[in-house]
Amino acid sequence: MSNQDHIVDVNVRCSPLVGEPLTPVEARDLAPVFKALADPVRLQLFSLIGSHAGGEACVCDISPAVDVSQPTISHHLKVLRDAGLLVSERRGTWVYYRVVTTALQPLAECLQRQTQPSATGA
Repeated sequence: MSNQDHIVDVNVRCSPLVGEPLTPVEARDLAPVFKALADPVRLQLFSLIGSHAGGEACVCDISPAVDVSQPTISHHLKVLRDAGLLVSERRGTWVYYRVVTTALQPLAECLQRQTQPSATGA
């Protein structure tokens, strides 16, 4: 293979994959949510809560499924709560968590927007 096999025509442009880029405000607002879900334990906890019967779960229901200590689980749940992905309610000695489904819509829209071809692209 010669060097000429790797010549690139700089005048050829690829079709953009993004229909419309995120604005700085959108990126700022979405980054903490993506960051909260980027941890494998948090993503697993979020999934456990969201798939639990009735759409909510007590810490006692989800803690056996993850191999981390109770204080670590509490920390991860706080991060998810602070990111607006979960709400919690104390009932007696237990805290129950529920997924904030409306918080998922901006994430879904962002991901869909990033994978849709541009109206001008081929």
